[in-house]
Amino acid sequence: MKQTTTILIVDDEPTARDMLEMLLANQGYELASASNGAEALKLAAELIPDVILLDVMMPEMDGFEVCERLRADPTLAGVPVLMVTALDDRDSRLQGIESGADDFISKPYDRFELRARLKTITKLNRYRRLLNEQIKFEWVIDKTDDAFLILDKDEQVIYSNPQARLYLSTTEIKPTTKFLELVGQQYHCEPQDGWANGLIYINESFKPRYLVRPESARSHAFWLQVDVMEMGNDSEEKYLIRLRDVTQNISSERVRWTFQGQINHKLRSPLMPITSGLEYLKNNVEQLSEPQLKEFLDVMHQGSVRLQSEIEEILKFLNISQVDKLGWDNCNLSNIRSMVTSIAESLEIESVKLQNQVSEEFNKTDIFISRRAVELILTELFSNAKKFHPQHSPILELHISKLDDNICVQVMDDGIHLSPDQLAKIWISYYQAEKDFTGQLPGMGLGLSMVSSLVWNIGGKCRAFNREDKNGFVVELLLPLMNTKD
Repeated sequence: MKQTTTILIVDDEPTARDMLEMLLANQGYELASASNGAEALKLAAELIPDVILLDVMMPEMDGFEVCERLRADPTLAGVPVLMVTALDDRDSRLQGIESGADDFISKPYDRFELRARLKTITKLNRYRRLLNEQIKFEWVIDKTDDAFLILDKDEQVIYSNPQARLYLSTTEIKPTTKFLELVGQQYHCEPQDGWANGLIYINESFKPRYLVRPESARSHAFWLQVDVMEMGNDSEEKYLIRLRDVTQNISSERVRWTFQGQINHKLRSPLMPITSGLEYLKNNVEQLSEPQLKEFLDVMHQGSVRLQSEIEEILKFLNISQVDKLGWDNCNLSNIRSMVTSIAESLEIESVKLQNQVSEEFNKTDIFISRRAVELILTELFSNAKKFHPQHSPILELHISKLDDNICVQVMDDGIHLSPDQLAKIWISYYQAEKDFTGQLPGMGLGLSMVSSLVWNIGGKCRAFNREDKNGFVVELLLPLMNTKD
């Protein structure tokens, strides 16, 4: 809605137009004028004025006809018309009312009466327009698939559309209910640092922010992206919040990343003996004895069997029914040692120290995450450690401990320290991030954002920090135990 009030003056007498403009000068109005009915209709269509001051007695098209045409135009039908007339007989006023006039004022003008009438009419008209805008807003908001809430300065909910109440599992939200307390009953706010200062983004690095209802033994994970707009300071309404269901987007991106990770890290190793063996045989088959030839074929056969197995695993994992099956293939702590060895060998990382600080009996406990997901997470973390190490030969440490109802996994390297800005953006993928002042994209790529989504998906937590004892970097994951998700 426009903020200024536009008044259209319609009179065939120049002196009458000048008189009205003089009386209304310095009153905060935007004034326009027309000298006849046809010009008035044209200007009204262009300006959509807040009020039309319309003279009755005009040649060719009088004020009554102009008013009737205005009321016949859907765009202009709601514009208030104040008829200006020297006629004070009853019949003229009745004709004006039948034509659609809202009010009358007689010549000569009483400037105080004129200003008071216009002030009242413009205020009522603005209120009417605001009411219409509100009705349209509420109609659109009620029909949308997104959830919308309006909060006051104390972050208390003063409006919620049906979709918001559906997402928050309530039929009514009490006026004194604070937004973060309400969503905290069933959602985790992620990333946690992004919510440290409440609704306002103190650090723009934390975009986007999510509400995550973690996966349980009975229901899938559910993701809402949160967008917050701060409204005017002079209004009771302080924040407009949109909650958008991005569960499918997160899942699709994770599947894409999984496929890429499987191709990069799982197929390279079994392909190597096949391709290398074939190339060697091609160039040296005449010089090889039968035992040597058999040995080469055995190595290549083992590679092909392993390759077939890895491809079948990839296809199995990418099958939607398998990915969405709750609790499938949960990871046991005892699996991690062999997993670490395999990943380090695949990535040609020479030194990985595993420190398992849980008891031997506890090693048989399941984590509420699939074995394949843990393998993907560790592969991503190991791969990043190698990629960003100055010599690409990191010494890695993997610490496993129990913390309350979670398993704490720390992956430490001896590479570089990250700046505070890089640490803030570490869980944001390139496709989500904005370019910085150098034109470079921040963050660590798609991988770490997918690591965080896998962890948040099950109600876990993840954080990253620089090592204090030496150069290097630590990624810490808290993964809930299986028995806490029943």
